[in-house]
Amino acid sequence: MIPLTLAEVGEKSIIRKIGGKQEIKTHLENLGFVVGGTVTVINAIGGNVIVNVKDSRIAVSREMAQKIMV
Repeated sequence: MIPLTLAEVGEKSIIRKIGGKQEIKTHLENLGFVVGGTVTVINAIGGNVIVNVKDSRIAVSREMAQKIMV
């Protein structure tokens, strides 16, 4: 398992674990980041990542992305 910040651009990954406090987990789940779901990194700018998750394009901060393990 690696954090989303280290995933290759363009590579489809399966979300294995979401860390952090409960409110962070809930926020990420509301955005579509659920364990077992797929996520594709589209771009990474200064540690922040832009991903495709559930047919939506979402920008995630470096702090949040490090809590998403793929």
